[in-house]
Amino acid sequence: MAEQNKQQPAFIKINQLRPGAFGLNLTVKVVSSKMIQTRGGRPGIQGRNMRLAELLVGDETGIVVFTARNDQVDTMKEGSTVTLRNAKIDMYKGSMRLAVDKWGRVEVAEPADFSVKEDCNLSLIEFELITVEG
Repeated sequence: MAEQNKQQPAFIKINQLRPGAFGLNLTVKVVSSKMIQTRGGRPGIQGRNMRLAELLVGDETGIVVFTARNDQVDTMKEGSTVTLRNAKIDMYKGSMRLAVDKWGRVEVAEPADFSVKEDCNLSLIEFELITVEG
């Protein structure tokens, strides 16, 4: 009986992303991909290669930059549909970047039947950190 009470994770859309958000579940299409760096491990750190790519991912409500690391780069091919579980928003120079760290998952999904709204890039919106003194 306990299995039936298990709640399905709530999925959100790109246009609902906000700075500082975490624990996000989304299904997105990969619009484009750009390798940022490929480098070998530094001395003292296990000799792993660090690969980093910036991808534009989106759904029918907009697009956002996704920072893919290592194996995520291989999983997230241009044109593919992926499900992001436990994703979070990182801020980089005042703009939002979607990311999945070791606590989340990137899974290839069935091709989505939506068209990506490419004229609404949330990563182009600049946010300013305002300190409120009390």
